[in-house]
Amino acid sequence: MAFEKERELMVETQIKARNIKDKKVLEAMLKVPRHEFIPKQLLDEAYADYPLSIGNRQTISQPYIVALMTELLELNKDKIVLEIGTGSGYQAAILSKIAKKVTSIERIDKLSSRSRNILKKYKNIKQIKGDGTKGYAKGAPYDAIIVTAAAQEIPKALIDQLKEQGILVIPVGNQFYQKLLKIKKTKNRLIEKHVCDVRFVPLIEG
Repeated sequence: MAFEKERELMVETQIKARNIKDKKVLEAMLKVPRHEFIPKQLLDEAYADYPLSIGNRQTISQPYIVALMTELLELNKDKIVLEIGTGSGYQAAILSKIAKKVTSIERIDKLSSRSRNILKKYKNIKQIKGDGTKGYAKGAPYDAIIVTAAAQEIPKALIDQLKEQGILVIPVGNQFYQKLLKIKKTKNRLIEKHVCDVRFVPLIEG
C-alpha cells in the first residue's frame, strides 16, 4: 500500500506536473510497480525524482524521462516496439502496457538475465541479449524504436528497421552534452526534433 501511494504521488508531482498528458502513459506509470525493478538496498528511493544505479555502471532512468520518452513514441495497442537497452526492465514494462509487442535488447549478460526474469509476467515482451546498435532485424519493421543510452551518432540499422511514419526516440551526444531527439521516418526524409537536453550512459557497440 505504501508503494502504491508513492507511485500515485510520483505520477502527480513528477509526471503530470511536468506536462505529460497522454492518459495511456499516465495509466502505465501508475500500474507498473517500479520498486520491483530497483536493487533492494535502494527500495526507499524507488519512486524518487532521479535516476538510480542498477549495477554494471548502468542506471534506471528518472521516472519523468521514462514517461516523456514513452509519450514521444505515440503508442497504441497496435504498435510494435523495439527497445535498445533493457537495463532494469522498467521501461520495457511501461511500454508493454501500451503497445502490442515489445522487443528489448540488452548487451550486458547480468542485466539481460535479471531483467528477463523480472519481465516474465509481461507476456508481450521479448527480452534478448545482443548488440543494440544493430537492432533486431528478425522483428523488423517497427512502429517505434526507443534507445535508452546515448549514441554518438544514430545507428543506421535502427533507421533501416523503422517503418515509414515510424518514430525513433534516442539521446545523441557525448559525455559532456546530449540531446534527446524524436525522429520521424517519412518516405523522403527524416524529420528530427530536439526535445530537451539529457544525460544517459553511453550506447556501446558490440
